[in-house]
Amino acid sequence: MVSSIQAIMASSAGYIIASSCEEIIEDQHWLTTTYILFAVPYFIYDIYAMFMCYWYKVQVKGHEEEGRAKPMGEVIRSYLWREFLMVLHHVVMVTVCFPVSVFWRQGKGDYFQGVMFMAELSTPSVCLGKILIQYKQQHTLLHKVNGALMLVTFFVCRVLLFPYLYYAYSRYASIPFYMVPLSIPWQYNAGAALLMAPQVYWFCLICRGAFRLFTGASRHQRPPLSSTDSEPRSPLPPPVNGYGPQDMEREPSTH
Repeated sequence: MVSSIQAIMASSAGYIIASSCEEIIEDQHWLTTTYILFAVPYFIYDIYAMFMCYWYKVQVKGHEEEGRAKPMGEVIRSYLWREFLMVLHHVVMVTVCFPVSVFWRQGKGDYFQGVMFMAELSTPSVCLGKILIQYKQQHTLLHKVNGALMLVTFFVCRVLLFPYLYYAYSRYASIPFYMVPLSIPWQYNAGAALLMAPQVYWFCLICRGAFRLFTGASRHQRPPLSSTDSEPRSPLPPPVNGYGPQDMEREPSTH
């Protein structure tokens, strides 16, 4: 719920900023820096909140299966493995993107910052999908509609985002699109590549999960788990904002 509220606020702020900047390099909007200063504490809180949710889930599961709680160190290692990309994403946002956006930019490019805020438009569908899974509603039409919406919004808002930013600059500079990477400092290209790489990875996981969701492949290919083999023997890939392929595949026990 908190993530959805933050996403709505971020995308709303991004729309206001981007629509207010007629000159995409020099125009400034007061909301840009203000929202960044607001978002940094949220990212720090979100790391803590994700860990606490994971911690309590592990403790409950540990009591049910073994009669004892797992050590904190083991839980932290398991959490960092499962949520590595999300934790890394949040840490980079605080330690790298924050100083770059507030200080290194020197007030330029508020339009691009606003467009990047609108990437959060894909988050509410991710959160809704997770909620439906927790309530074992994978078999419902709402889950499938939301899955399709998540696929589209994630692709548009997070994968196509970076090519669009290059396209916007090509129009501003009156140069061909393919010349933009050669016309800007290498730091911009490196930063865009580092930010885009996890988005592409997560989108691939979403596509794989969506394929299994809509074709029912996981239901027919995966054997049922026995009570003595309730955990996978190999590590699962990290989830997509808490909504991994293993979640998309999971069917309710009553279905």
